Amino acid sequence: MLLLVTVSGVTNAQEENNLKLSGELLTDQRFLLKSPNDWAWNENRLTLRLEKKITDNSKFYSEVWLRNIGLPSINSSSDLYNKGIIDPYNLEVREAYVQLYGFLTKNLDVTIGRQLIVWGTADKLNPTDNLNPLDLEDILDFGRRRGSDAISLNYYLNNDFSLQGVFIPFFQPANMPVGIFANALNPSMALPQGMVLKGFSDTLMMPRYNLGESSTAGLKFKGFAKGVDFSLSYVWGLDGLPFTTRNSFIPVDAFGGININSQLSFVRTHIIGADLATSIAGIGFWAEAAAFIPDENIIMTNDLSAFYPLSPVPVTRDSLILDKTKPYIKFVVGGDYNFSDGSYLNLQYLHGFIHERGSDKLNDYFFVRYEKKFFNEKLKVAPIGGGFIVTDWKNIKDNYALVYMPEIAYKATINSEIIVSTTIFDGKGDNLFSNLKDYNMFMFKLKYSF
Repeated sequence: MLLLVTVSGVTNAQEENNLKLSGELLTDQRFLLKSPNDWAWNENRLTLRLEKKITDNSKFYSEVWLRNIGLPSINSSSDLYNKGIIDPYNLEVREAYVQLYGFLTKNLDVTIGRQLIVWGTADKLNPTDNLNPLDLEDILDFGRRRGSDAISLNYYLNNDFSLQGVFIPFFQPANMPVGIFANALNPSMALPQGMVLKGFSDTLMMPRYNLGESSTAGLKFKGFAKGVDFSLSYVWGLDGLPFTTRNSFIPVDAFGGININSQLSFVRTHIIGADLATSIAGIGFWAEAAAFIPDENIIMTNDLSAFYPLSPVPVTRDSLILDKTKPYIKFVVGGDYNFSDGSYLNLQYLHGFIHERGSDKLNDYFFVRYEKKFFNEKLKVAPIGGGFIVTDWKNIKDNYALVYMPEIAYKATINSEIIVSTTIFDGKGDNLFSNLKDYNMFMFKLKYSF
């Protein structure tokens, strides 16, 4: 009711007080190609954006998602009395902030509130973009993040150079995939010979909410010189995806059956980044890299004490997951070009996906998209789209993944677009996309902007 009253009031007062209302209605429907063609995704999203330039020196902005998302999860007749189960929905405040221009000095802008602070020059996959928490709800929506409650200061040294400082007072972890993608990022577990997993549980060790343990800070120097946009950045924060730091093995029968309880911890990390973007002969180029340095060694302990109850000391085995003296580097390079016939080509090479940590665990991703527009840009056809992933160059035929995502988009009106596409997964070995090869799907989207 509050949302509807607000929108109604905004509509009536828009011209009078210069408050801008814009938004988008999106319906996103997907079903599996494999019989019996189970429904894979159901989302109806209303995006509302409010923006007002209060004075020449300040601006308010907000973005809210009101969504019907997911499929009903009905297990008993009592669920029929709960409309939230029958028709699941949620409300998400993506951004809500005030921006002050010329704060204290004419060269300083300050932004306070929930905001998306986007760093990096690559297309959606940005190793240097580490301030906002990852939003992994839809694993196919690469690069999506949630807003953070933050203070951001931009100081403009001159027209070409600026310095940005960001402080986020409390930590927000990444939210994990849902629906059929729920287990996409869960690592496979190798058990000692003779052991059979009967049950699994975990305990998440959240940092204490105080300035020392849960805050994040970032600093970025940005410039433009000789046709090149570039930046250098540093982030002192917590990795949004937890590490397994302890496994307790508990025998449950005489035939090798065990239960495992894992302790998951978030790790303080230093991230040093650099990026650049330029254009040469009409071809856009970008490159971006980030070095990740854990604050301390990350050790995983396997506790087998329950197998040796009479041992005078705990029976444990430790393994080093990350060495703080050996940073691992993720990077991406790419380019794009608009041809005179209305076609567009985008190529990217990425080393290290969002969930991969450690030099020996970073895989190689090659992404490509080619599209062409017809009928005064009303019809857009992308016959080539997707990626090729290699997880072991010494044995590619057994360690690869292929993602193929052709797409057709039609602009029915100036502010509405209908998109149909398919997503085909294939591959071998243990990697993110080859594990999805049973989830090939057809997708339909409708976007209406206002």
